[in-house]
Amino acid sequence: MSERPMHVAVVGAGPAGIYAADILSKSELDVRIDLFERLPAPYGLVRYGVAPDHPRIKQIITALYRILQRGDIQLIANVEIGKDITIEQLQERYDAIIMATGSDRDAVLDIPGVDLPQSYGAADFVAWYDGHPDYPRTWPLEAKEIAVLGVGNVALDVARVLAKHPQDILVTEVPENVYAGLRDNPVTDVHVFGRRGPAQVKFTPLELRELGEVPDVDVIVYEEDFDYDEGSQAAIKASNQTKMVVKTLTNYAMVDREEQTASRRIHIHMFHSPAEIIADENGNVCALKTERTKLDGTGNVTGTGEFVETPVQAVYRAIGYASSPVAGLPFDAERAVIPSLFGRVTDERGDVINGVYATGWVRRGPVGLIGSTKSDAAETISKLVEDAQAGRLSATGEEVGHEATLALLEELGIKYTTWHGWELLDAYERQLGEDFGELPDGRGMRERVKVVSRKAMTAISRGEEVPEDLIGHDGE
Repeated sequence: MSERPMHVAVVGAGPAGIYAADILSKSELDVRIDLFERLPAPYGLVRYGVAPDHPRIKQIITALYRILQRGDIQLIANVEIGKDITIEQLQERYDAIIMATGSDRDAVLDIPGVDLPQSYGAADFVAWYDGHPDYPRTWPLEAKEIAVLGVGNVALDVARVLAKHPQDILVTEVPENVYAGLRDNPVTDVHVFGRRGPAQVKFTPLELRELGEVPDVDVIVYEEDFDYDEGSQAAIKASNQTKMVVKTLTNYAMVDREEQTASRRIHIHMFHSPAEIIADENGNVCALKTERTKLDGTGNVTGTGEFVETPVQAVYRAIGYASSPVAGLPFDAERAVIPSLFGRVTDERGDVINGVYATGWVRRGPVGLIGSTKSDAAETISKLVEDAQAGRLSATGEEVGHEATLALLEELGIKYTTWHGWELLDAYERQLGEDFGELPDGRGMRERVKVVSRKAMTAISRGEEVPEDLIGHDGE
């Protein structure tokens, strides 16, 4: 490679991609970084995977904003790699590629009835209530009794959004079409099911405590769902977080049921393994069958052969996320990740593909929080720096970097957006919130209202005129 700056493409503008770009920008390399995002807005699952009524978690966006606002990392949004432009075209223009595309779909649950019409993936529901531009504008909220499968924070988010009264979510950035859908929600009971016990659930203490603060929603936990073996006791002793979760669940279980008079309820059931989603004579969900489980001494569980049927008319599967393959790159379908070795992407034989790297959930699966994402990015970048210093990285084409890529996008007619475009869209959404005015009952002002149409988001970001009927709708 000649004495020019090194050009790197980072694919995915969520936390994994932004942290990787930030760490790389501060390395000893003379580097120019382009950050690609398939949506017109950055931030990934922080914008489209966190419930709108969790502003503290969304403060992560502030940190990500400060990184991108510096201007040394160039955002190229509304461009899907593997579809709008190919991996090969990136390799022609960049010395290295870092894949940080995250996990965007639901993990598979293989039980009878999972394909019934009222069986939904939590990832799809979250995308709907977060105003993801590639999802339908309406959601079939018709069930009075609902099952949520899973005991992680996504399951709690789904249960809380389903049970919460719509006026209590209006203060957030929730899109207008989502608020309208939730307003007609007839739900009375949401049942959350977990296979194991209180020492094994994956809720974080804050999320679990906040569940008990939702107005006119009772949290019901059952005393018979408490059991601890040696593995459970060890888990509680080893983790203050587990200890706090167990304490909070215990406090919920001790509440006098006669004092629980709310119009909506969230039930948390432990030691229930989903066995079947049952249909009525019309082919619609009418119940969830679960098998009672028991601890085996290690903190894991086995089935007891005792089955329970809970009447529900809808089931939401919140058992984890999975990544999607990217055309032109290998993919481990069983693990739902891009295969890699310490961040270096590998082919089907396990050999390293020179100049291609992975970080975040698409590398290691959907586990860990922001701290894990940062350490993951640091390891990947260390390998990239090592390869660059060894002279192993070089673009395959003659025209390289940012301007060459923009020229290609212009040639292909791709309506890409930029960081300046995001600032325009950000200001537009904030203005929508201000225009909404004061909320009733002294609930304050709305910080923003999300625009959910991709066409509208793109037009606003590119400084083009936006037809009024596209705000909140695709018009397609």
